[in-house]
Amino acid sequence: DMLCKKLDIIKAEVVVRNIAAGSLVKRYGFAEGTVLDRPIVEIYLKDDDLDDPLMNESHAVALGVATLDELAVLKNRAEAINAVLQQFFTERKLMLVDFKLEFGRHDGAILLGDEISPDTCRLWDLETKEKLDKDRFRFDLGGVEDAYSEVQRRVLELD
Repeated sequence: DMLCKKLDIIKAEVVVRNIAAGSLVKRYGFAEGTVLDRPIVEIYLKDDDLDDPLMNESHAVALGVATLDELAVLKNRAEAINAVLQQFFTERKLMLVDFKLEFGRHDGAILLGDEISPDTCRLWDLETKEKLDKDRFRFDLGGVEDAYSEVQRRVLELD
C-alpha cells in the first residue's frame, strides 16, 4: 500500500552521495568508485532552464526555495533515508552509490515527494561494481532492461 498526498513541491533536488560517481567526479576530481568517509548531501535548484545548478543554503534562502529550518529538515531526512536505503540495498548485494530526493510541503510538514528507483539512484553490484541503474542508458552500456530486472529481482527476493 502507498499513501499519497498532494504536496507543494520544494524547488530543490537533494542528492546524497556515498561513493564518488557522476558529476562529483567531474567537479572535484575524485576517482570514480571512491568510497566517501561520510555521505555528501548536495542541494540543487530544481530549474531545467538553468540546468539544475548546485546551490548552498544562502542561495536557497535568497531564492525563496526554503528557510534555514526547512533546509536542516531536508538534510536530516536525506541522511536518515540514506541510512535506511544503504542497509536495504547492502542486504541485497547492491551498493547505493548516490540518489536524488525531492520533497514537498503538506500542512506544515515536509514529506518525501518522489519515487526511489533505479532512475533516481545509482546502484552497483556489490561484488562486480557493475552498474545496474540509469547510467546504463546514459553511457550507452546496453542492457538497461536486464539491469532494472536484476534490481527488481534482488529487491523482491528478500521481501
